[in-house]
Amino acid sequence: MGIYLNPDNMDFQMAVNSKVYVDKTGLMAFTNSVLNTEQRFICVSRPRRFGKSMAANMLTAYYSRGCDSEKLFSGLNIAESVDFKKHLNQYNVIHIEMQSFLTEADDMDDMIRMIQKSILFDLTEEFPDVRYFDDTKLVRSLKDVFARHKVPFVFIIDEWDCIFREHKDDQDAQKKYLDFLRNLLKDQSYVALAYMTGILPIKKYGKHSALNMFYEYSVMNAKPIEEFTGFTETEVKALCEQYQVSYDKMKKMYDGYTVNGLSIYNPKSVVESIIRGAFDSYWTKTETYEALKPYIQMDFDGLRMKVERLIAGESVSVNPLKYQNDMTALESADDVLTLLVHLGYLTAVNSEEIALQNAEASPEPYMYARNELYSVDCTIPNREVQQEFINCIEDGGWENVMDAIRNSEELLRCTFAGDEDAVAQRIAVVHMENASALQYNNEISLSCVISLAYYAAKKRYTIVREMPAGKGFADLVFVPDRNCDAPAMIVELKWNKSVETALDQIRRQDYAACLERYTGEILLVGVNYDKESKEHSCKIERIRK
Repeated sequence: MGIYLNPDNMDFQMAVNSKVYVDKTGLMAFTNSVLNTEQRFICVSRPRRFGKSMAANMLTAYYSRGCDSEKLFSGLNIAESVDFKKHLNQYNVIHIEMQSFLTEADDMDDMIRMIQKSILFDLTEEFPDVRYFDDTKLVRSLKDVFARHKVPFVFIIDEWDCIFREHKDDQDAQKKYLDFLRNLLKDQSYVALAYMTGILPIKKYGKHSALNMFYEYSVMNAKPIEEFTGFTETEVKALCEQYQVSYDKMKKMYDGYTVNGLSIYNPKSVVESIIRGAFDSYWTKTETYEALKPYIQMDFDGLRMKVERLIAGESVSVNPLKYQNDMTALESADDVLTLLVHLGYLTAVNSEEIALQNAEASPEPYMYARNELYSVDCTIPNREVQQEFINCIEDGGWENVMDAIRNSEELLRCTFAGDEDAVAQRIAVVHMENASALQYNNEISLSCVISLAYYAAKKRYTIVREMPAGKGFADLVFVPDRNCDAPAMIVELKWNKSVETALDQIRRQDYAACLERYTGEILLVGVNYDKESKEHSCKIERIRK
């Protein structure tokens, strides 16, 4: 048993011992299925604090010959698998946490030298009976051990991409690092499994594709292991019931990530909210908003408009297929927004189709299809991340957006009071002040304006756009949170028509039927924009349900 070779199971034991632990051992059923196959190279990428290191420690505890983990896993999900004992503690595991080496090294040559020397030290200590051809050469020594003992190696590499995140512009260092990993892993018969974790997918860095044997499982496409990306809705509901925490508040604060159609919660924030007994921005506090700010301030055509729509609560269409999976080769708004998906600041709400796109058009496992017309819809996932965007735009350059947000509470008050003229005037101001970024004369602009103008409503409501209602789809439905005494609202938008037409559509299509679990007052709000006069009008009607 060494530090890097065949470590013990203490790190995973601490996770299991914790007050809040969610069983993700089912992941091993998948890794067991690809052991010693062409699919044994796995790169799992997802945002920081989404359980990547915990999973790496779990796999180490399960496969490592340096410990006996049967008791540790016996009460967990993997114990139900028919292959549980077949693979339990049966492999030589090499577990490397790349960030620690990067921190200590002077340069990439020094880092690679430190990694090789550290593993070789453990290797020669563990296998003194092996006759080494050259005990200063890592790859040859691994071959010597495998030839002598016939026990393959499982490589667990955590934070594999730290070099690309912390030394973004050092192309020479990146190439050396990729060459090292390729020589260590590719086409080596001693590799039973290589499991790497990081924030960025591998795909490709410039013209260098050293790791094309890896299969990616990212937040854009994690099938078939999407349930292990974070906490699922079922798991969070069980935690809320166990610890008597409001699920509705938990959902509103931390839900919103979507991975292949599955609703995923941020584990860091869910766990901290339970332990601390309070809902707060825990995930975003692990990194200052300055990490987000440079990206949304980039001067790409259309980026500002898309960011404003995102802040307002809208979704935006993004083509993720040209993104090169690094943090510097950003050439369009799509590249920036795709990066923000991988960093966890956005979520791709219809990323399911990417899997099909990849499978049908990708000749190699690391490649995405190059379909220029392909796009996904992206949104800000939840209230916690929403606040991070607000923090980024408060410092200047976004005054019109911030004015709309600050004045949104008064607009909501005017709506409650039924002051139709005041509502129309305030919406007009938001529309006019954000005209250049939001393209004044189109329907998307009006929808975004309304969402931005009613920003304060997020504190009291769940806002649903294009909600199936009665015989059609309501533009905006404001569903009051539990223990909130505010009335429900249905907002219908019209373009070059009339507010009467809007209200008539709400009544005729029976949009109020969508509020089937709500009883109380409902405000029917019709808003019309006249393109010729550039005037806004509003009409409010009250009904009870």
